[in-house]
Amino acid sequence: MKIVDLDFEPLIKADAIEKRVKAIGAQLNADYADTKPIFIGVLNGSFLFIADLIKQIDIPCEITFTKLASYYGGTKSSKIRDDIDFIMDISGRDVVVIEDIVDTGNTARYLIEKLKIKGPASLKLCSLLLKPKSLLSKIDELKYVGFEIENDFVVGYGLDYKEMGRNLKGIYKQVK
Repeated sequence: MKIVDLDFEPLIKADAIEKRVKAIGAQLNADYADTKPIFIGVLNGSFLFIADLIKQIDIPCEITFTKLASYYGGTKSSKIRDDIDFIMDISGRDVVVIEDIVDTGNTARYLIEKLKIKGPASLKLCSLLLKPKSLLSKIDELKYVGFEIENDFVVGYGLDYKEMGRNLKGIYKQVK
């Protein structure tokens, strides 16, 4: 499959994503059964993941969004751009950040440090994808991972290349 000027091949099928999202939702329901967590979706990439994940959540919760960018239409992560901040008071609350992908971990670390200043009771990270070989340092808050993948550039299910491919139901990796 060609997206803009790059070729991609299937990596994770839609039914596998659906099954894993249900499992993560069940785990979040169990882990936060006695609380009312705040889920913070990181736009744009996580929008499909958080939409499907929230449908699995049976406990009372709140949802908000922030927007960070580090790819800017390319295939390599670079400087973090903070496009949208949120004003919700998270002090004393259980917070779960929902990410599409943790690559180097720089964006996740940036957001975690920014949120810790606001005094949440707990702060956890949930990511659909993790590239363990790209991670620059351990992220203790990363507690929920959908799939670990190789250090390939991927699109689909919310992830894009030059704003294209977000609408794909599965996840595709770049053919090198």
